[in-house]
Amino acid sequence: MADEAHGLRPPLRIVSYNVHGCRGTDGVHDPERIGAVVAALDADLVGLQEVSSRTELDRGPSDLERVAQVAGLHVCPGPVRHKVTGPYGNALLSRWPAEAVRRVDLSVGHHEPRGALDVELVALRLKVRVIVTHLGLSPGERRLQARKLVAFVTAHDGWADLTVLLGDLNEWFTWGRSLRWLHRQFGHCPGVATFPSMMPALALDRIWAKPREALTGIARAWDARTRRASDHLPIVATVVWPRP
Repeated sequence: MADEAHGLRPPLRIVSYNVHGCRGTDGVHDPERIGAVVAALDADLVGLQEVSSRTELDRGPSDLERVAQVAGLHVCPGPVRHKVTGPYGNALLSRWPAEAVRRVDLSVGHHEPRGALDVELVALRLKVRVIVTHLGLSPGERRLQARKLVAFVTAHDGWADLTVLLGDLNEWFTWGRSLRWLHRQFGHCPGVATFPSMMPALALDRIWAKPREALTGIARAWDARTRRASDHLPIVATVVWPRP
């Protein structure tokens, strides 16, 4: 990149996208359509939720592999449970390969299994940490998960120049305790409605960056294709590199 050659790093485009098992609002299962959405966003880092990372029914590529192939990005799976289609859950797509990977179990009692994928990578000679998560449906469940997530992030803090937390928080209310705790840890991030994709009313999907001043913009990708591709819209953040 010319900017990099002159010592100026271009801003990062970071996406969080709940792909709903690659099944669209039209009922069609189409991983390549999700891949085309991701490719059109021209993102550097893409956190996915509700994606199958390996097939156990045949020897063909998984949904995640099919999405990544169309998007042209490296893959790091973070499954949290098994479905008939194979391991299922979170994933990170990235322009850069992972240097280290951690997975944390955020499951609570009898509720659906949940977790977070924690990836360290080096991008343009800077250390970046990306945490992809998908929290539960009940308020009490989310509170326990947010508390555990904050403790986990803090325990492994200090390595990265830039830390990004993104995912589907399933928090309907801006005053929800889990959301407030994450704002306190990472700094307040603006919310944009991403669900349901046909007529978005709820800001369930979020992206934080630390240091907070690195996060300079949040938007949603809402067009004819994204309305059909999943029941969530992708959320897109612009992140500038922190000063050394």
